[in-house]
Amino acid sequence: MKGTTVFRIRSFSTFLGARFFLTFGVQVQALMLSLQVYGLDKSAFSLGLIGLAEAVPFMMLILPAGYWADIYRRKTLILISAALFFFCSSILFLLCHFDLKPDLITLYALVALTGVARATGGPSMQALVPQLVDRQLLPQAIAWNTSFWQISSIAGPAAGGLIYAYRGLESGYLCTLMCSLMALVLFFWVPAFKESHERKTGIWINLREGIDFVRSKPVILSALTLDLFAVLFGGAVALLPLFNDQILHAGPEGLGWLRAAPSMGAVLTAAWVARTPPMRYTGLFLLAAVAGFGVCMMGFALSDVYMISFVFLLLSGAFDAVSVLIRSMIVQMLTPDAMRGRVSSVNSIFIGSSNEIGAFESGVAARFLGLIPSVVFGSSMTLFITALMAWKAKSLRKLRLDSY
Repeated sequence: MKGTTVFRIRSFSTFLGARFFLTFGVQVQALMLSLQVYGLDKSAFSLGLIGLAEAVPFMMLILPAGYWADIYRRKTLILISAALFFFCSSILFLLCHFDLKPDLITLYALVALTGVARATGGPSMQALVPQLVDRQLLPQAIAWNTSFWQISSIAGPAAGGLIYAYRGLESGYLCTLMCSLMALVLFFWVPAFKESHERKTGIWINLREGIDFVRSKPVILSALTLDLFAVLFGGAVALLPLFNDQILHAGPEGLGWLRAAPSMGAVLTAAWVARTPPMRYTGLFLLAAVAGFGVCMMGFALSDVYMISFVFLLLSGAFDAVSVLIRSMIVQMLTPDAMRGRVSSVNSIFIGSSNEIGAFESGVAARFLGLIPSVVFGSSMTLFITALMAWKAKSLRKLRLDSY
C-alpha cells in the first residue's frame, strides 16, 4: 500500500487543507501576539502569562468538549471552533488597523478566547479523522495529519517573522484573518457524521468513562504522562523572543526562523515516518525520541551561536514529531469510536494544555533562575523522567502497534 493512498479520499484531503490554514493562521497570530506583548512589557513573565491565559479556559472546557464530541456532530463543534478563531483574528486586526493600542489585559482576554476555541474543536478534530478513512489507512492518515500540522507550523512562524519585519503587525493579523476565513469555508465541505452513541444519565458519568478508559490502558497512560512532562519542562519556545533579543541578536526575521525551526525538523521526520509508521518497537522509538528532544533543548540553552541554536531547535522538532505521531497512533488505534471524543479530551489535558502551562513554567523559571539555567533545568527534568518511564513502564517499553 502506497504511503499516499489516503490522499485519494476527498473528504480527508479537504480536512487536511482546512486544518492547514487554521494552524498556519494560529501560528502567525501567536507570533504577532508574543511580539506585541513583548513590545508592551519586555519580561519573560509577561510572555509566560500568554500561555497561562490560554491554558485556563482550555482546561476548564476540554473535558466537556470531549463529551460533546461523542454525542453531537463533530463537524458542528469544529465549525464553532473555527468561527471563534475567525472572531479573534478579526478583533486583533481591527484593533491594529484603527491603531487602538490594546493593553495587556485585552490581549490576554483574546488569547483566552482562543483557548475556548481550541477546547471546543480539539477533541472533535482528533475524533473525526478515523471516520474519514478506513481502518487499514488509519496509521497513514494519522501520520499525514501530523505532518500537515507540522508543515503549517513551519510556514506560520517563518511567514509571520517576515511579514512583521517587512510589512508590520497589521499585515500579520490580516494574514491570520484570511487564513481563519479559508479554514472556516473548507470545514463546511468536510462531511458530517451523525453520532449515535448512547447517552448515559449525566455528563459526569460520561466524562468518568473517558478517564477510566485511559486509566485502564497502561500503555496510553504511560505515553501521555511521558509527553506531558517532556513538553511541560523541556520546551523553550515561549522564551525565544528573550533568547533572540538578549543572546542571539538575530532580529525579527531571525526570531521567525527560530520559531519555525522545530517544525522544520518535524516535517522532515514526519514526512518520512508518514510513509513508514513505526509499527514495530513503537515504545522504544517513543522513549528514544523524548530523550533526544531533551538533549536538543539543553544544547539550545547552552548555545550562543545563532546557527548552532537553530540546528538544535531543528533536531528537537524532528524528535518531537516522532513522539507526537506515536502518541496519536496509540490513542487513536487503541480507542473505540464511541469514546474517541472523551479520550481525545483526556489526551488534550495531558498534552494540549502542557504547551501553554509549560510556557508559563518557562516564564516563571526564567524569572527566578535566569534565562539559560531555567531551560537547562527543564531539559534535565525531561531526561530524568524519560529514564524513569523506561525503567518503570514495562508495557510502554515493549509496545508494538503491529500486534493491534
